[in-house]
Amino acid sequence: MKHKSYKTPISSLVVIYTKQLDILLLSRCDKKNFWQSVTGSLEKNESPIDTAKREVFEETGIVCDNYLLEDWNLNHQYKIFSHWRHRYRPGVLYNTEHIFGLELPQKLPISLAPEEHNDFKWVGLDSAKKLVFSWTNVKALEKLSEIKL
Repeated sequence: MKHKSYKTPISSLVVIYTKQLDILLLSRCDKKNFWQSVTGSLEKNESPIDTAKREVFEETGIVCDNYLLEDWNLNHQYKIFSHWRHRYRPGVLYNTEHIFGLELPQKLPISLAPEEHNDFKWVGLDSAKKLVFSWTNVKALEKLSEIKL
């Protein structure tokens, strides 16, 4: 019998933005109108920053080493949505999300992971705060406001 592999309840969220504060948002395939920054769970023996780099590449095609990826030393714990709870070990209800920022010189071409996201857009900071579905993503965007404005 194949062992089910569960997600680790620790993740990284990466706000990707330009010097002009255009924010990249991705639309999830599995939930209509769920816009978000790049995000993903840590894999075995992976640090949050390594997860951030891997997820940015997998979800956008962008190689972080070419740009400024910053650990914002911010994390949030949130209750895992019931429709995603089956991905975690039974009884795991909360995830800890580490927040990073990736500054780009300008908007770059994006290669979506079609099994995860079906659309992307670049929007202003205020629009991004209204569009993202998770409160932790809003907090991450507010942190960007503090850092850059």
